[in-house]
Amino acid sequence: MARDWWQVLQRYPRTVDVTLAGALCGLTIVSSTLDTTTSVPVFSRAISPFVVLIAVPAAIALLWHRTHPRTMLIVTTACGLAIGALGFDISASLVGPALVCAYSVGWRSDRRSAHLYPPICGIILLIAAVLQSPGALFAPGKVTLLTGFLLTGAFAEATRSRQNYLAAMRARAELAERTREEEARHRVGEERVRIARELHDIVAHHMALAHAQASTAAYLLRSKPEQAQEILDQLADTTSSALRELKATVGLLRQEDDPETPLEPAPGLARLPKLLASFEPLGLEVSISVTGEPQPLSPGVDLTAYRIVQEALTNVTKHAGTQSALVRLVYAQSLLTITVSDSGHGSRQPGEPGYGLIGMNERALSVGGELLARYRQGGGFEVSTKLPLEPRPSGQDEKESER
Repeated sequence: MARDWWQVLQRYPRTVDVTLAGALCGLTIVSSTLDTTTSVPVFSRAISPFVVLIAVPAAIALLWHRTHPRTMLIVTTACGLAIGALGFDISASLVGPALVCAYSVGWRSDRRSAHLYPPICGIILLIAAVLQSPGALFAPGKVTLLTGFLLTGAFAEATRSRQNYLAAMRARAELAERTREEEARHRVGEERVRIARELHDIVAHHMALAHAQASTAAYLLRSKPEQAQEILDQLADTTSSALRELKATVGLLRQEDDPETPLEPAPGLARLPKLLASFEPLGLEVSISVTGEPQPLSPGVDLTAYRIVQEALTNVTKHAGTQSALVRLVYAQSLLTITVSDSGHGSRQPGEPGYGLIGMNERALSVGGELLARYRQGGGFEVSTKLPLEPRPSGQDEKESER
């Protein structure tokens, strides 16, 4: 309920100021008729027209206390001194407009003004009250005046702290919103790169196989139709395999809409023999060497290892110009090293990494590994990658090396 009233008051500031000015003007005029030198203030004077002439401008000054708080504080303080000069006791009720302006200066102005203007004006009014009646230092009027300025300063500081707190909360909320948006864009970008990399590996491998099989079948169609038919059957298997993998990859995008969509398991090193056999129709004989005891890999590392071997061998068929390649797997305690090498002359020029090498490097980095692709001294090309058995952030290796 209090918050609702506060919102209503903030919605109509001019109405609040006019009402406050009228109330304080009446309070000043009524207070001028009180005798505050006694323990209990009593009405002992008639309303003075001079007080009215001073109280009205002081109240009107409140209409600008939001936009010019320091100037209005000086004006209302001067009006309070003028009333005291007429012989009236200066008290908090007599200088109410000055207290309101002191509050405005306390939280609407800069901190230097807040720490300078209200104390000086309060001290001036207190000195004037003491000089007016030096015999009664603890009279109710002087006590209320001092208490009024102290409370005004405390309320102003509390309001300023609350405003700073709300501003900090708004800034923090805006920062959090921007961070969420940036994180969402970052995740979308990563997902786009991952899907593009996956599609590239699938399409590049199977299209290379399909192209070679179709070319071979066309060459053998007239002279050896039986072999051509056998290669065409293999071509159908190649395209079917490509369609299955593409369906599985695209199915990941539809999984949120249809979570029951059946998806094939992600390929791994267990399918390596079948992968190596798929290159035989291309005239590429791939031998494999395994060192160490094979160890189970996490799904991410297993898929990364498979895709790197697949892409490296696909590059051999497209660029190496050779009929043999070697795949070496070395299992260590916590590391798997994969090397794919060939002895061909190579058709790729240095400085032209291509998307295949970029994709392999990104795959290795995504699980905390590293990849090196280079020409061999004796001829040929070599792709070597070191993958952790369990995936870890790529930055972790740098921290461990710094230690």
